[in-house]
Amino acid sequence: MSTANKSAAQPRNEGAIKAGNGDFIFKLRERARIDAGRGYSTAEGPVVEGERMQIGLITKQKGTGARAHTHPNEQWTYILKGTLRVKIGDQPEQLCGPGTLLYLPANIVHYTIATADEDVEFFTVKDLTYGIHGKPVDGKMTGGHIEPGFEK
Repeated sequence: MSTANKSAAQPRNEGAIKAGNGDFIFKLRERARIDAGRGYSTAEGPVVEGERMQIGLITKQKGTGARAHTHPNEQWTYILKGTLRVKIGDQPEQLCGPGTLLYLPANIVHYTIATADEDVEFFTVKDLTYGIHGKPVDGKMTGGHIEPGFEK
């Protein structure tokens, strides 16, 4: 394998799985989980990267989630289990449950927080112009949003 192919095989996100070179099928629930919201969110789960896209099967524990943040890549999120409190841009906050598809445009402030009822699992897709992580609006890398009573 050439040096160019070796560097291309390295994932952009630490701990993510790089697809290709014979790896095309992934049992996501059996893969290692990574911190998918370092410094601003409780999101975690396996992340797989292709050449232009990255996907994650992400979990947020009940009563936890992401503080307001942005990222320069657009994102799609499809909720599989649980309910998220969702705020995107200047739209009102909404409750979104299984079967809901969220579109998060690049550079738009947003957050998603799992309600107190149960953990949330969602499938998410982002382009690879930037990593899986966002940047908190307040600039503080103090961790994810934790509802009162859900502190560890």
